Amino acid sequence: MATLTLKNIKKIYPFNGDDAKKKKKKKGDEPEKKNNLQITDKGVVAVQEFNLDIADKEFIVLVGPSGCGKSTTLRMIAGLEEISEGELYIGDRLVNDVAPKDRDIAMVFQNYALYPHMTVYENMAFALKLRHTPKDEIDKKVKEAAEILDITQYLGRKPKALSGGQRQRVAIGRAIVRAPQVMLMDEPLSNLDAKLRNQMRAEIIKLRERINTTFIYVTHDQTEAMTLGDRIVIMKDGFIQQIGTPQEVFNHPYNLFVATFIGTPQMNMFDNAKLVKVNGKYAVQLDNLTVTLSDEKQEKLAANNVAEQDVVLGVRPEHIEIGNGIPGVVDVHEMMGSSVHLHVTSMGRDVVLVVSTMNMTGAEVAALANGASVNFNFPGHVCHVFSKETGINLEA
Repeated sequence: MATLTLKNIKKIYPFNGDDAKKKKKKKGDEPEKKNNLQITDKGVVAVQEFNLDIADKEFIVLVGPSGCGKSTTLRMIAGLEEISEGELYIGDRLVNDVAPKDRDIAMVFQNYALYPHMTVYENMAFALKLRHTPKDEIDKKVKEAAEILDITQYLGRKPKALSGGQRQRVAIGRAIVRAPQVMLMDEPLSNLDAKLRNQMRAEIIKLRERINTTFIYVTHDQTEAMTLGDRIVIMKDGFIQQIGTPQEVFNHPYNLFVATFIGTPQMNMFDNAKLVKVNGKYAVQLDNLTVTLSDEKQEKLAANNVAEQDVVLGVRPEHIEIGNGIPGVVDVHEMMGSSVHLHVTSMGRDVVLVVSTMNMTGAEVAALANGASVNFNFPGHVCHVFSKETGINLEA
C-alpha cells in the first residue's frame, strides 16, 4: 500500500547569522512578510501547516503560482529537503529521517536530469544496476518500460540525439523501471512546447492506468492540474487554499484566489454587487440586473445564515449570455474557432465573455466586432458570491 500522510508539515528556511541579528523583534510585533511568505524568529516559512491524506494509487496535483511552496513540499516528500516541523508517513512508516534512497520513491525532474554520456538504455537501467539487480531482470524491465512509453527505437541513442518530448519519456521510463511506491513529478512538461505538452499529458494518463503506483505531480499550469488530477491541492504563499476534485474546485471555489486561479479565461469579478433577499429568496444585484440564485445556493446560504450585504460577485466568462441586461461595448474580439472571446467595457471595467459560435451565422459573429454595443446577463446557478471582507465564498 502506497498511502501517504502529511501531518502539519512545515518548512522554514533559517536565517544566516547576520540576518538573524537583523530579524530580532520585540515581543508582540507582527510577523513580517517577504514575497508574501511569513518571516518568523526561526526564518522564512515556505510551507505552512500542510495536511493531506493521499490514497493508494491516487493522482494528486499540487498547483499554484511560482513561490507558493509546491515544489518545496514535493522535495520534502522525496527527502531532498529537511522537514522543519510535522510528520510524513509513507504507508505506516514515519519517514522524516529516512534517506531518499530508502523511501521507495522515484522523481521526474523538470530538466530531465539524464546522464549525457549514457545511452537511453543505460540511463533507464542505472538505478537497477546500483541495486545489483540481475542483468536479465534489468533487461526485461527496461524493455517493458520502453514499450509502454514508445521509446524502444531510441534505446541505443544518447540524450543529445533526442527531442525534448523523447528525453522526458526517458526520464519517466528511468523512474518507472524501479516500480516505486510513489512517483513524484516536478513540472515535467514545462520545457515542452504546447503541442508536445498536450501529447505528454495524454501519455501520463495512459501510463497511470498501466502502473500501480501513487502519483504526486507539481505544476503551475492549471490545465495540467484539471486534466491529470484525481484531486487538486491549490496553494498560495505556503498555505493550502483548497483541496478537491477538478470539478469541485471549478464549480465551488473556496475563495477569490481559487476562483480566479482555476479556469481559462479567469472568472469575472464584480466588486460592486449586492446580495439581497427578494420575496424571501437570495438574489444578486449588479447594475440594472437582479438575478435570483438557484435552489442549491439558496440552501447553502440559508444554512450559513448569510445576511444581505455588499459582495464580490464571480461569473465565469463561458456562463455569461448575450441578451437583455447590462450594457457594454466590445473592445476586443478574439475568434477562437468554435467560440469568440469578447472583452467588453461595462460598468467601468473589463468583462470577458466566451460566446459559442456553433449556432451563429457569419453575420451574427461579425456583428460582435470591436465597437459593437452588447447587453449581457447570467443565470442564478452560475453566480459565486464572496465576502468583501474575507474573500471566502459565502456558500462555503
